[in-house]
Amino acid sequence: MQTKHNMVKQAIKSKIMDGTFQPNQKINSESELMKQFNVSRHTIRLAIGDLVNLGWLYREQGAGTFCADRMPDQTQVKKDRKNIAIVTTYISDYIFPSIIRGAESYLSDQNYQVSLFSTNNNHENEKAILEKIIDKQFDGVIIEPTKSAYANPNLGYYLHLERLNIPYIMINAFYDELEPVSVIVNDEQGGYLQTEHLIKQGHKHIIGLFKTDDMQGTRRMKGYLKAHRSNHLPVDPDYIFTYSTNEKSERPAQFLREILDKEKKATAIVCYNDELAINLLDVLRERRIIVPDELSIVGFDDSFLAEVSEVKLTTISHPKTELGTKAGEMILDLIKNKNNNQLKVDNTSFVFDTELIIRNSTRSLQEKVKQETFSS
Repeated sequence: MQTKHNMVKQAIKSKIMDGTFQPNQKINSESELMKQFNVSRHTIRLAIGDLVNLGWLYREQGAGTFCADRMPDQTQVKKDRKNIAIVTTYISDYIFPSIIRGAESYLSDQNYQVSLFSTNNNHENEKAILEKIIDKQFDGVIIEPTKSAYANPNLGYYLHLERLNIPYIMINAFYDELEPVSVIVNDEQGGYLQTEHLIKQGHKHIIGLFKTDDMQGTRRMKGYLKAHRSNHLPVDPDYIFTYSTNEKSERPAQFLREILDKEKKATAIVCYNDELAINLLDVLRERRIIVPDELSIVGFDDSFLAEVSEVKLTTISHPKTELGTKAGEMILDLIKNKNNNQLKVDNTSFVFDTELIIRNSTRSLQEKVKQETFSS
């Protein structure tokens, strides 16, 4: 169990790291901190004393306690300190091992040590990890943002990274308000290709399921809508379902069951990713619906899941390992520019194009009609 003085110490450190307390700014008085945390003066003094000893705060006789300027003196930085933090929403699941492997392999070849962190797509976890990164002052950070479609409560930590001149790049998505250097996939293009493929096969009633607390999902849905408009095909709003990370294991499957129970005319499904498509195949098996004979389905990411089922998924490419390698190259470029005092460099983001990979989970309705006519 955390002691009271450690709780106070961590809370003050968090205010320093999120930018609430700026370098050389006077912090709250002992009396104000006692009231804020509902603890004794002794507890406050213990916490402040620890932070002074650790270099987070300093005292001025008769003036109070102030936030230290922790900007590293470049002349004091060890020549052999070469550490990169890689932060992803997940580490061992789905496409993430391949992304991490690409970055880690490249960085290791350049004699950098890599520390891996996972946020589990949770803002509180992201905050705790950013505090560790700031505390240890890594040379650079590769980070996948948490719930990137939402306003982020941790922006102050990223601004603190910038004040400390610690380069960071974002992968798979980014916080738009920060305009960071990023390495992403063209998700809108991918969503368009998923949907256009089905439309060209004669499908007019296409279900779309998108996880929209991340930027990837909102952009894939945009591509889905754009493909309908480009082909002058109306969208049935009842066929669009959005869900959050916390709902991904149950809600999309429940929605599909409800649609099937309504006896709608849907003949195809566009999925946020392959993981979702595989989960929905279980629902279709329950209902004895044959893919692709009775219903076509398209995934996204060309993950290992696309070929493990008896139904091989038509899906959208994702560079995975190449994306990780590119992120490694770009973070080292930023570090090199910083070390050479090139503070105003045109650090361009990179977008990977996508392509459709056709397997056997989709079927042309025109071909189906021909076969049925021939059979009869």
